[in-house]
Amino acid sequence: MTVKSLRLNNGTFMPEIGLGTWKGNDNGTLVQTIKTAIELGYRHIDCAPYYANQRDIGKALKDIQVPREELFIVSKIFENSHRPELVEGALDTILDELQLDYLDMLLMHWPFALDPKVGIAEDFEDKDIEDVPIMDTWKAMEALVDKGKVRTIGVSNFNKTILEKMLPQCRILPATNQIEVHPYCQGRELVDFCKKNDIVVTAYCPLGGVKINVMDDELIKRIADAHVCTPAQVALSWALARGIAVIPKSSNPIRLKQNLKTATLTSDEMRMIGNIKRHERKCDPGRDSEQLRWIFHPDEAECPVI
Repeated sequence: MTVKSLRLNNGTFMPEIGLGTWKGNDNGTLVQTIKTAIELGYRHIDCAPYYANQRDIGKALKDIQVPREELFIVSKIFENSHRPELVEGALDTILDELQLDYLDMLLMHWPFALDPKVGIAEDFEDKDIEDVPIMDTWKAMEALVDKGKVRTIGVSNFNKTILEKMLPQCRILPATNQIEVHPYCQGRELVDFCKKNDIVVTAYCPLGGVKINVMDDELIKRIADAHVCTPAQVALSWALARGIAVIPKSSNPIRLKQNLKTATLTSDEMRMIGNIKRHERKCDPGRDSEQLRWIFHPDEAECPVI
């Protein structure tokens, strides 16, 4: 199955449906999941050092019989590598783990920095947060595009306030902003801002997640029944109809295949989902650190130096 692509602001194209890999190897099946996904038609694979599974993804990518240029592989700079002198080394580690010569996209995973002594996936305290200007990290990422090590660069979990301050300073504009988007976390203002500035939004957790039961929503289920599809397909189709790329996660071959098949929602169905009042966010570092509350609550806390 061929997946449609979205044009990025540098002229390259990104498949609008990708495979998320966060906790994708909890049952030890990630290598096979990647291979199955590629066979089904997935070409966009979302990775990150924080997910601690890039070596498994690299094994799968090495075994598949698909030309490299057909793939769109994304990874991210972890917070402990925001110092500009550490950015290229962090990318080199990613490329080594994935067994690749270049990345299709490199993202800044979060808009805050940590002391390099903090290990990936380790708990951190407020004292570990470093004052590294976002633009210092970004300029180091721009240099990686110049070197040909990455084709495009973008951001993740960036709010409108940060982007407004950042964009005028960029030599290379962010191609994407990867954020949490699902019917209970719709991000209308941020999504609209990104569209106006030619930044493609990629939705992580597009189906909600543990304790965020989007799939059990009565409206979503009624719409799914009307289209003879799954609630997951409704949630994904809703995001895609908004021009948002999605990276759902699954290791189940049946669901992997279903997630590639979208439904054409009516304007009334889009409006009804858009009017859902329930709001829940899965990822929010501000819950654990008051210093990071500005990321998703910019109206309540001041963002740092850009």
